[in-house]
Amino acid sequence: MDLFQHSINVILENQHSEGAYIASPSFETYHFCWLRDGSFIAYSMDKAGQFASAEAFYRWVGRVITRYATKVDVLEGMLGRGEKPDYTAILNTRFSLEGFEEERGDDGEWGNFQVDGYGSWLWGLAEHVKMTGDRSLLFELIDPIKTTVRYLQMVWQLPNYDCWEEHPEYLHPYSLASIYGGLKAVSEFADIPLLTESARQAAVLAGEVKHFLKQFAIQDGRFSKHLFPAQKGQPVKPVLNSGVDASLLGLALPYAVFDLIDPAVSVTIQAIEKDLHLPGGGVYRYKEDVYYGGGEWILLTAWLGWYYVLTGKKDQAREMLKWIESTAAENGDLAEQVNVHLLAPDHFEPWVEKWGQVASPLLWSHAMTIILQKAIDVMSL
Repeated sequence: MDLFQHSINVILENQHSEGAYIASPSFETYHFCWLRDGSFIAYSMDKAGQFASAEAFYRWVGRVITRYATKVDVLEGMLGRGEKPDYTAILNTRFSLEGFEEERGDDGEWGNFQVDGYGSWLWGLAEHVKMTGDRSLLFELIDPIKTTVRYLQMVWQLPNYDCWEEHPEYLHPYSLASIYGGLKAVSEFADIPLLTESARQAAVLAGEVKHFLKQFAIQDGRFSKHLFPAQKGQPVKPVLNSGVDASLLGLALPYAVFDLIDPAVSVTIQAIEKDLHLPGGGVYRYKEDVYYGGGEWILLTAWLGWYYVLTGKKDQAREMLKWIESTAAENGDLAEQVNVHLLAPDHFEPWVEKWGQVASPLLWSHAMTIILQKAIDVMSL
């Protein structure tokens, strides 16, 4: 089985005609497109030379944001009146494949207020433009780009759900990193007249986000998973008992808030290796994870391998890829997580009863595997 080509095929076969990528075709709960997942999937398609696929996704995002852009006006009004934003004012994290919100009025059990996808799509779009050299797509997406920058200006310091759909009471360094990455990307388009003002605003805000992370997100030499938002006269401060989270890789890669060799990045990676990387196996999300028993996540294993490639640790990177290949189903599909060495085995069956077996294939897992394989290929040249 050629896992690289199979991964490309899985993604292309599960891209909607409108451009959206379904998170997992065989897992009903994931029959949506997340901007976060989709941006990484589109990036992997660009890396694999499937530029039309990525372009279709970014056009889809543009249509979705344009469809719901008036929500940003509502948000501005609510914040101006000192009101807490509700579902009428926030841009959703996931949409139907046709580009519509879920048909329910509240946040429900499964939180929709997540900000990282909006930074991620700007970052991914900029990477697409760099790889293709074609700026025409930017001119098509002027309005949704400007809407996104405006939205991020308003929401970046509001507590919201993290990238695992949890802890809406906090701020999240990973989410802030994705915002930085997207804003920094937009700031490089200042030479496009219709984007000049938004690019200037994005550059200023990116600097503020980076300063914020430097000031508040580092505790005991490494990055914190969560932050208490400023409220009632109390300053922002780290949540000390939250432990390390593998998503903190994002502060260095791909959003480049901090250098790969920054001391805080190095200490954070060491904590991930110590607490979350099973020797000879994969990478967990975080130590207290109980979702499907808390298994090893394929996409996070590829992410750590990607970091190893870019820091010259060739053997470790190849070990990550080899382990991922060993987890593939007979047909080559990659799941969301591997449930052999569980952190909380008693929680596995309750999730199976609730939602069925672990999602497989998960397009984000296949995407990160493509990214890792291409990085290793470049390293080997």
